[in-house]
Amino acid sequence: MNYRELGKTGLEVSEISLGTWQVGGRWGSKFDPSLADSIIREAIDNGVNFIDTADVYSDGESEKAVGKAVRASGREVSIATKCGRKINPHVNKGYTPALLRAYVEESLKRIGTDCIDLIQLHCPPTEVYYRPEIFGEFERLREEGKIRNLGVSVEKVEEAIKAIEYENVSTVQIIYNIFRQRPHERFFSMAREKKIGLIIRVPLASGLLTGKFASDTRFAPGDHRFFNRNGMMFDKGETFAGVPYDRGLQAVARLRELFPAELPLAHVALRWILMRDEVSCIIPGASSPAQVRSNIEAAALPPLTDEQLSSIRQIYEEDIRPLVHHLW
Repeated sequence: MNYRELGKTGLEVSEISLGTWQVGGRWGSKFDPSLADSIIREAIDNGVNFIDTADVYSDGESEKAVGKAVRASGREVSIATKCGRKINPHVNKGYTPALLRAYVEESLKRIGTDCIDLIQLHCPPTEVYYRPEIFGEFERLREEGKIRNLGVSVEKVEEAIKAIEYENVSTVQIIYNIFRQRPHERFFSMAREKKIGLIIRVPLASGLLTGKFASDTRFAPGDHRFFNRNGMMFDKGETFAGVPYDRGLQAVARLRELFPAELPLAHVALRWILMRDEVSCIIPGASSPAQVRSNIEAAALPPLTDEQLSSIRQIYEEDIRPLVHHLW
């Protein structure tokens, strides 16, 4: 496992880390504590030292599982969690310093710790980024020793740019993958200048970039890839990176032609992200220990060639850019 600086946090994190949205079961399935524990332990045993969760993942069960597994491991593992998505309706006026503080207190109890390594605002409405009192409350929490670092998870590049104006923002979690290339055009250089840690989520475009899906693939009704393609429940960019499913399959078929059949396309997609040294870590999810091991193997893939990178860029420009580039 290779490790990279997480911005100005002072942490060195595994470049392939673990996201826990669907840990303990597939999207839409019942949470399985035993499965969650095996996935998290597999990650830690293979050198992962940074795990991302959220208070809304499996209604807090993900946070509990992460905290329990990390404590049992006896290893130095940084835990990042997120807050804010519990606000219903999820609108700007629902965000108050007192409520966010209460969410942090609840996460501390579920994780089983006195201090959270990294707390992140969980994709708040754009207006929240223009409210200094929200960011000021997290500074007070840091001074009280309840959090070590503050970050944001964003939907749009513009939100990321605004967020890093606040001095106490140390990290930005953002969607970035072969089908979502806009972040590296301007934001990545700004993040480097301010020493912001970049945490990459949705690296495989909800599995689309694994190359394992087809036009007749069916997803369970509780799976966001079934019910959120048009953004019915949350931002549609979280599902297949916002790319229409059929158009995504066509682009994946072109990508598949660039590489040997025996090379997993998921490994290529993860290695493509790691080609950017501004990236601190990637947080792919996993629904089994085997998926954890497969994701980690991507880090050992040789760097992509200039020719491969150029071909990937061409496919993006022709097939994907017109569909998503201007939206996020």
